[in-house]
Amino acid sequence: MKIKNLKKVKYKSRPNRFTVEFIDDDNSIQLAHLHDPGRLKELLIENRDILVEYVEDYKKTNRKTAYNMIAIFHEDNWVLLNSSFHNSLVKELIAEKKIDQLKKYDVKQAEYTYGNSRLDFLLCDDTNNELYLEVKGCTLVVDQTAKFPDAPTTRGKKHVDELIKIKEENNDSAIIILILQNNAKIFTPNYDTDFAFSKSLEEAYAKNVKIYPVHILTEYSDNTLTLKYGGQLKLKFNPQ
Repeated sequence: MKIKNLKKVKYKSRPNRFTVEFIDDDNSIQLAHLHDPGRLKELLIENRDILVEYVEDYKKTNRKTAYNMIAIFHEDNWVLLNSSFHNSLVKELIAEKKIDQLKKYDVKQAEYTYGNSRLDFLLCDDTNNELYLEVKGCTLVVDQTAKFPDAPTTRGKKHVDELIKIKEENNDSAIIILILQNNAKIFTPNYDTDFAFSKSLEEAYAKNVKIYPVHILTEYSDNTLTLKYGGQLKLKFNPQ
């Protein structure tokens, strides 16, 4: 995936959950929409380089911000901080048969409602076998260990519990966790931040809900951020 027509500027602050301030080329302070609900405290540090995207029709849609924040530079790599790209990225990976365990599937429907949850994808293979798929994005990496979530997520736990229920009803289900830092080596649920979610993910794994920690590598040049499949990371649960 390529995200084009980006502009490199300096991050200033985060006045609220979905807005960041940045310093433009003329030293003026501008606002950008932050499409990521995480805490991001390890990433959003003043004067770091960030990538923003200008939204030409923002006035027509009554937006308060003229820009979208796309990524931030952290530990020698660009980290995607815009979850609106997660599903389109996964859809592209599935279409290009990048993920070995999902090569036989195609996307049948996006945003599929099952029970009380709306899941990201319903996949189907040539023999009409279906797989229910949820997607999460992981931006937190500590000592080369990717951890999700970086903030408590009741909604995320609900999705995992729904995937468990789907599996118990003899249907296939899976979760893709996009690991969005180049330097990550393994993935583990973030027990310290959200113990309930972490235990649900453990239960899902034990009940054969497939968990794929998909590593996404980033490169930036010519005002374009390129996101590439980097294989899958080892999944590790804390011993109890």
